[in-house]
Amino acid sequence: MAQSIEPNIADLANRWLKSYNLDYKLEQETLNSEIDKALNEYASKSGGAGGNRPDAKLLLKANDGNYYPILIEYKGHKNKLVKLKDDRVENTKKDNTPHYKNIKEFAVNGAVHYANAILHHTTYTDIIAIGMTGYKDTKGEIHTQIGVYFVSKANLGIGQKVGEFSDFSFLAKENFDNFIREVKNLKLSEEELEKLKAQREREIDESLKKLNNDIYEKESGLGENDRVYLVAASIIATLGIPGKVPPLEKEDLKSQEFEGGRDGDILLNRIKAFLSEKNLPQDKMDLITRTLANTILSENINKVINGETQLKRVFSKIVDDLGIYYKIGLTTDFTGKLFNEMYGWLGFSQDKLNDVVLTPSYIATLMAKLSRVNKDSYVWDFATGSAGLLVAAMNEMLKDAKESITSPKELSKKELKIKSEQLLGIELLPSVYMLAILNMILMGDGSSNILNKNSLNDFDGKYGFGKTNEDFPANAFILNPPYSAEGNGMVFVEKALSMMKSGYASVIIQNSAGSGKAIEINKRILEKNTLIASIKMPIDIFIGKSSVQTNIYVFKVGEKHDKEEMVKFIDFSNDGYSRSNRKKASNNLKDTDNAKGRYEELVKLVRFGKSKLNIFSEKEYYEDTIDTDSGADWNKTAPIDTKPTLDDFKKTIGDYLSWEVSQILKGGVEGK
Repeated sequence: MAQSIEPNIADLANRWLKSYNLDYKLEQETLNSEIDKALNEYASKSGGAGGNRPDAKLLLKANDGNYYPILIEYKGHKNKLVKLKDDRVENTKKDNTPHYKNIKEFAVNGAVHYANAILHHTTYTDIIAIGMTGYKDTKGEIHTQIGVYFVSKANLGIGQKVGEFSDFSFLAKENFDNFIREVKNLKLSEEELEKLKAQREREIDESLKKLNNDIYEKESGLGENDRVYLVAASIIATLGIPGKVPPLEKEDLKSQEFEGGRDGDILLNRIKAFLSEKNLPQDKMDLITRTLANTILSENINKVINGETQLKRVFSKIVDDLGIYYKIGLTTDFTGKLFNEMYGWLGFSQDKLNDVVLTPSYIATLMAKLSRVNKDSYVWDFATGSAGLLVAAMNEMLKDAKESITSPKELSKKELKIKSEQLLGIELLPSVYMLAILNMILMGDGSSNILNKNSLNDFDGKYGFGKTNEDFPANAFILNPPYSAEGNGMVFVEKALSMMKSGYASVIIQNSAGSGKAIEINKRILEKNTLIASIKMPIDIFIGKSSVQTNIYVFKVGEKHDKEEMVKFIDFSNDGYSRSNRKKASNNLKDTDNAKGRYEELVKLVRFGKSKLNIFSEKEYYEDTIDTDSGADWNKTAPIDTKPTLDDFKKTIGDYLSWEVSQILKGGVEGK
């Protein structure tokens, strides 16, 4: 390889910066304490413990009032500007771990790595990453290459190419505002964003496994619930509220032993401050802090050994391993992955394993659509789990609000109302309830009506907080019940629907509930509600967790099922996805047969009927009545016509004659 000309590249670029009168800082110089600390704490380009040093760095202010960190990395070889995969900066390997070779060897990859350090450990959400390299031709002339990428919360820290540049003059004061406008106009298509989400989701999975393994192997005395509560407490404490509650930093934990100054005391106080600013009801705050306090104030976790508490060590691991994912703004996909993994930490007896299976996010979204959720819906879930179904419903409601409300002021009011008044969930298990609270807080705080109750015995249909004297006006119900409950969980459906006046409901449940396990419950349900559809789901949707056959039953609430009502029976066994249970697989869910189209058509079939049949065959879609006095005929399939046709007869004769001829040719037929 030719000799590196990195010193020449650095000299040329830094002279540009100087000519623009920019206050740039070199490798060993300080930019500001927040950025310097972030670079020092983030994993280095080689994967070691911190010590990241961009070749040059700046902090520029635009006319929008925001400051933008600029991080620059130089290289000195041809073709060392950027390493891409599928047109994206390749800083992650197939196994979803950091690709340190690329980060170290390519200019843009290194700069994007630095930008993620800022995104992870500071309050800055928009960063410019610049890579520059070059080479000398046979005449000794220098040729340069420049890559400029925007790394932000909006693009999930992956980075988007801004444009083509031949120098750094876009950073000059007279050009910077136009440059920032160009940056702000960068958009990701829905397809691109989904790909980025999927990549980040796989990275979360890997990070959570690493975190869980580290705590299990290195931190004794922490049970499954303790780990869940520590993750919840650490994330809440580090979220912060701009201008009001600063995020808790690792150095804020002093590992001291006096009452009120222990690490647990500091962590709990920051959580209380955060929840107070979120205006949560006092009894809700008390319940959350009391649950978390049992772990974070315990004596062993606050004991100082070799100058450090166990709490500080675990807190630091959580921040380092997970911080980037909630700093960039978690979505349903991210949160679902987070809580799926955290569920695996919780200790449940074997007979409870199917009761704590989380609904995959794409199934949760399907159920919200089947329940016809919109911006004006009031949605509840009687076995909330981590609130994944409610988050899916909330996303559908917010999406509808954005599409139909044109006034920013009115939209903001509606979004707040959706999160605070139009969602209600009930979860009995305290450890799982804590996950639901954290989930909703991360999604923008719809947590005020997540209740820690028994929905069958302790819930009276009223708001749990705020409007405690008012009935929750539910008109949409979604549920994945504990299958060990009466009628495989249909008892929850009966209770919820009996408290609703109108609307729609969808429940994913073990399909034996519709073929004999819940006869009396089903008959009572049909006295006041109509079964619209019965959907046979793929048997492996809960792969790695459960392998029971499930159906989704869709109901119209408040209208007695007429014996002449045609029910839509849909075989959705082929939903277009291929699933694997391989632990080392980079992606266990792949769209191999138009999954997106199949899910869209399913929703239309349930709502509008056979006229929307396109992808599905008539063998997969069947309409028939049910016997309202049976309660065990909810899983019908299209009848198979066993009467042979003339073509069948001709084929059979043809097959026989072909066999006869082949035997004659072989001399193998007796008597010939």
